[in-house]
Amino acid sequence: MACTLITKGRELDCNRISGGVKYVYFAIYDTTTVTQSWTGGTAGTVTDIAMAGATELYRYALPRGTASATDTITGSTENGTIFYTPTIQILLNRLTAADQNEIRLLGQTQLIIFAQLNAQLPGTDHDMIICLGAVNGMQLNAGSEMTGAAWGDRNGYDLTFDGMEANPISVVADYSTDPFDNIDGGSAIPIDDD
Repeated sequence: MACTLITKGRELDCNRISGGVKYVYFAIYDTTTVTQSWTGGTAGTVTDIAMAGATELYRYALPRGTASATDTITGSTENGTIFYTPTIQILLNRLTAADQNEIRLLGQTQLIIFAQLNAQLPGTDHDMIICLGAVNGMQLNAGSEMTGAAWGDRNGYDLTFDGMEANPISVVADYSTDPFDNIDGGSAIPIDDD
């Protein structure tokens, strides 16, 4: 097969975009199936999310300016390989017993993570949502719980989830009114934000 897979160029984009993550949604890897398209007009898009049983997404609201997602590309010319390492770091304020237990459970669970960004999809006023760990899942592999020293220091959690994928992170197809309202065969996916 010839290595002629590039399909188009790219113009300079506008320079008025926003960084950062607004919400993260945790899905249980074993009960969630993500369908991604890597061809045609929908290439790079999550086209369906199937949730088995009574599974739901667990939404975490994040303090403004405290979370980021990264997809590191690692290639080897010598070996002819390339893979992607999605990573998301989130900060949560305030140490609580309930959060201690949830973080313990997050550390024991393989996840698929959706991140709702501050950036908006071109042509709409809807937030962009990206999917991390769609095929191989994500795991909590680093973090800390801190009390802070001074009165103005952070009291809370710094958590880092990472994974390893054959393809880069993908963008969830645009929603109608609310995030994920048209992605599960046309029915809304239940979201727990308590």
